Amino acid sequence: MRFFEEFFEGSLWNSRFVILAAVIGSLLAGFAIFYMATVDVIQLVSHVIHYGDPDMTEEARKALHDSSVTHIVEVVDGYLLATVMLIFSLGLYELFISDIDQAHGSKASSKILVISSLDDLKSRLAKVVIMIMIVTLFEQALNMHMQSPLDLLYLGGSIALIALALYWSHKADAGGHSDHTHEEHDDEEPAADHEEKAHH
Repeated sequence: MRFFEEFFEGSLWNSRFVILAAVIGSLLAGFAIFYMATVDVIQLVSHVIHYGDPDMTEEARKALHDSSVTHIVEVVDGYLLATVMLIFSLGLYELFISDIDQAHGSKASSKILVISSLDDLKSRLAKVVIMIMIVTLFEQALNMHMQSPLDLLYLGGSIALIALALYWSHKADAGGHSDHTHEEHDDEEPAADHEEKAHH
């Protein structure tokens, strides 16, 4: 019975390695999006080179300008989405498989890649998703044709909601850092009291 229990628990624990499929899949998807966004950048540069052509009419130059700005926003959106896939892949690996020693030991590594809990992973992903939504709204706003004052009111309302989302996100981060600092301070107080008693 004991052997069966150990075998079952070992098999159950090792089943977490199925997460590697999601880790590798997310990583490959991120690389694919990075590749597509980079190709878009190269094509964008090849078109923008003609922006200074003196033979180009003002209408053509304005059309090129508007399309180039739209493509730039799409590129930013693509890179942000690729970043989400990268964070998701590394976060799953750290949560279910093993810590990435290079990420924890390197001073140059970004703290966004060091995941300590599932809530931490969701929080970091949510920030990037919010940025993607902001960039997507900006892209739609560039192509939006104002036909009535109500359209302008809708645009202003969406901008206000984005500002509110960013405010609450920043406030939540500030609250989390404050609680963490307070906990560290509480942990230091008993040690200080113990040293003071020992001195007396």
